[in-house]
Amino acid sequence: MKKNLYVLLKGMLFFFSFAIIGSILPTIPSNNAAIWRFGAELVPFLLIISITLIFCIIDRKTIHIFNNIFFNICIGIGVGLIWLLIPTLILILTGTMKILKVNYVPSLWLWIISAFLNVIMQELLIRGYLYQLIKENYNVITSTIITTTLFTLMHGGVLTYGIIPILNIITMSLFMTAILEYTNSLVTPIIIHSIWNIVGCIILGGVSLASDYPNLLEVNFLGNKLLSGGLCKLEGSIIVLIVNVLLFIIFTELTRKKFKRSN
Repeated sequence: MKKNLYVLLKGMLFFFSFAIIGSILPTIPSNNAAIWRFGAELVPFLLIISITLIFCIIDRKTIHIFNNIFFNICIGIGVGLIWLLIPTLILILTGTMKILKVNYVPSLWLWIISAFLNVIMQELLIRGYLYQLIKENYNVITSTIITTTLFTLMHGGVLTYGIIPILNIITMSLFMTAILEYTNSLVTPIIIHSIWNIVGCIILGGVSLASDYPNLLEVNFLGNKLLSGGLCKLEGSIIVLIVNVLLFIIFTELTRKKFKRSN
């Protein structure tokens, strides 16, 4: 009972410290959309790093980020591209996704950095200290269920769009957690998640971020909503759901074999 209360209070303190402080901190004022968005992502990024460091110092805990860095970066890039390109190519080849034109995006590099900061913030918040806290006091399954629930609620906008977008968010979080367990490094899910958001949204225009993020390519999604994703685009497509489930199964099995060999 005491352990349950300890983990609950510490987890809530970590999560709500970020949520409450983040809601009152100002952003960088600017009339330039790219600069404003950068400030809007920089503030929570710095906040989650600060809170994570404070909690890790208090607990004398280390979050595994840079383990086997080169190997995990390569896995992240490879898996991230596979994850995004498989559904994209299927939708293009079936005529479901059509590229209409190329847009000019001022300060494209700054938009990309902003999206990258947002991903780091999300991964540190969900699969950083909080995930490790629950895992160490309970087990991987409990930690996965709780953090996946939080991750889904953070993307609560999809809850109004039907079951497939919701399942895509859930299975995406499960897949990210599976690859975190396999690599024992937060770098890998950060890179995979970044490729999805940056290439999928800013380049392809098939993934939704904050409404002010631009799209380099203007695309149109046609046909059956089950395939095209409807208003959710890639994130509402059943193809993405299938890929998510397959990747989750693959990395869960790889983790199981890795754990078996180590014992």
